[in-house]
Amino acid sequence: MKKLLVVLFVVFCSFNVMAKPVNINTADAKTIGESLKGIGLKKAEAIVKYRTEKGPFKTVEELENVSGIGKKTVDIIKADVLLSDEAIAAPDAAKKDAVVEEPKTDKKIDEKTK
Repeated sequence: MKKLLVVLFVVFCSFNVMAKPVNINTADAKTIGESLKGIGLKKAEAIVKYRTEKGPFKTVEELENVSGIGKKTVDIIKADVLLSDEAIAAPDAAKKDAVVEEPKTDKKIDEKTK
């Protein structure tokens, strides 16, 4: 019975530990609360309220202005906070827009091999 309780506790507590990136400028409170470690529904609602009153977040550090969120919390979640959806699409766009350069050859070597 003890083992079962421990397993259930670990599973329950790890639900919010497995953070996934979330756009705090577009996500609803439920999504923010479920996606960011240490941010429950109340803090997520405060984030949405702040965003509604002040406009979109320009930096992750601006979250420190939200009631109940301090520097430590921001430091913990900043890797999983997105300010736009471009951050998600950026790797694909970078590949698409990448310029492929031709391999450079040393002309001296080419002349000797002729």
